[in-house]
Amino acid sequence: MADMKICSVLVTGSNRGIGLELIKKFTSQSKPPEKIFATCRDPDSSRAEELRNLALKHSNVVLLQLDATNADSVKGTVTQVEKHLNGSGLNLLINNAGIMSRVDLQNVDCDDMINVFKTNVVGPLQVSQAFYPLLKKSAADHAHEALGCRRAALVNMSSVLGSIDKTSITFDVSKQVISYRVSKAALNMLTRCQAEGYKNDGILCTAIHPGWVKTDMGTQRALLTTDESVTGIINVLSSLSEKQNGNLVSWDGNVIPW
Repeated sequence: MADMKICSVLVTGSNRGIGLELIKKFTSQSKPPEKIFATCRDPDSSRAEELRNLALKHSNVVLLQLDATNADSVKGTVTQVEKHLNGSGLNLLINNAGIMSRVDLQNVDCDDMINVFKTNVVGPLQVSQAFYPLLKKSAADHAHEALGCRRAALVNMSSVLGSIDKTSITFDVSKQVISYRVSKAALNMLTRCQAEGYKNDGILCTAIHPGWVKTDMGTQRALLTTDESVTGIINVLSSLSEKQNGNLVSWDGNVIPW
């Protein structure tokens, strides 16, 4: 697993699954980030116990409350992050928080679609907008670096299930998660728009497909462990460049058609 060699990173939805594994991997690097902002909706809950223990063991892990769907919560988290960064920018923002409803084409309703969109699309949009000034500052402070995570990067955790090009290939195995699939297609478009909109600021924007992972969402039928998936994701993050700006990239480094 490659070392990221970045100063700061923030991960949403970091109390379980891929988010928690990302925090573990960042802390285990030979040269870990100086600040690792681990955020989740309820850091005091029983589901965040392992994350709290990580924060107690590693002084560079800052545990913060963040509800990506709540604008006031997002703003409050930005204020806390700014205090910890003490005038520096934020190198890497990973929008990892997401939800999935198991509903098929005939049973999905408006409430479900709106709820999933709010978390999987509006949430990453709000968080990205709020942290944009800190990403822009990092890009300016590291202007000598090429476009990538060592300068400034915004990463949205997406899915191959949001690829319109791959719909016929993946539909049969995932026809029960319609709202999730449509939301990830929207997130992919958001990523492409962010890549175009923020490129001149020196901020790289990429969507990553973590694979089918053994988590609460992926179930134990999945093919990858969180360790395998996130090891691949870290390797991808460490090598991101302008070539991947605005693309959907798999955990193993391959670009996935939209």
